[in-house]
Amino acid sequence: MTTALPSDWTLSASAFNWSSEIVRAERTAPDIAIGIVAEGIASVIEVELGQLWRSYPVPTDAEAEALRESLAAVGGRVSIVGASIDDWDLPARRRSDAERLAFLLPQLRAAHRLGASGLRLPIGQAGPALLADLLPHLHELDLVLFEEAQGRQTPSAHTADYDTVAAIDDSRVRLLIDISMLMPALPTTYLERLSSGGIPPELISRLTHDWREAETHDAVMDLLRSGGVPGPVHTLYMDMLVRFGRSDAAELRGILPLVGAFHLKFWDLDDADRRISTPIRALGAELAGRDVRGTFTSEWGGLEWLDDDAAEMTRAHLTLARTALGIGVSSARV
Repeated sequence: MTTALPSDWTLSASAFNWSSEIVRAERTAPDIAIGIVAEGIASVIEVELGQLWRSYPVPTDAEAEALRESLAAVGGRVSIVGASIDDWDLPARRRSDAERLAFLLPQLRAAHRLGASGLRLPIGQAGPALLADLLPHLHELDLVLFEEAQGRQTPSAHTADYDTVAAIDDSRVRLLIDISMLMPALPTTYLERLSSGGIPPELISRLTHDWREAETHDAVMDLLRSGGVPGPVHTLYMDMLVRFGRSDAAELRGILPLVGAFHLKFWDLDDADRRISTPIRALGAELAGRDVRGTFTSEWGGLEWLDDDAAEMTRAHLTLARTALGIGVSSARV
């Protein structure tokens, strides 16, 4: 029996999971987003503004309102929208904070027209000055800006970025934590892809059995510096340095009051040894009894190397995630 989750916790799905289908363009990105709800996968979804419309980064009010109405018609809504800042202009010149604000404001208005609760940026990208400039607009449009931290961007490794959010001391700027920080082991399909791509067996063995050990990280760096990473898997290999974390959920305790949403990142569905469910359970246990509310979004990162059906993957992951969160909450209450 699955333990009921707190009423303020909302499971949702990211339209990013359908990126491969969006690229194929057999259906429009808005139609794909509507389908996530219409097919009963999730009634609350995250969307990426850059994937939705050719008019990005200045979506029209009509486009945003049409998607909001279409989602509502099938019983759905948007939670958070993925936004971006183009920090550089041509000829090569870093944009001023005023120019960066001007780049973001149409995205804020689109999020508002979509009925979203907030929009998301990578942690640290905006910076203190731009965040301060954004605050009045966030209040006016009833939006939250979520600074997303993932992979190696732990509170101990990026202290200044977390301190910036804390110093603002405003509920309109929150953290979004991606549980790719908390990986107890690497995905089995990822290891298979590296192995078939020519990564030495001895390193594959170490990555399989000792992912969190410092010596394993050293071995990863040694092979990279030696030039021994084969070209076809070089991009995937770099995920170990950026996107895959090695921390425990306990490291999040100090920043949980600043968190407003979570990405339940998954790569494949091989949970035979609980490498997927363990961090979700640990997160549920850390959050039990705390005044934490927001969305817990299924986000599939494995589409980089897998060609599985996004709907099937997301549906199955949401079932797994609901159970794992419930077990974590229950364990904390015992």
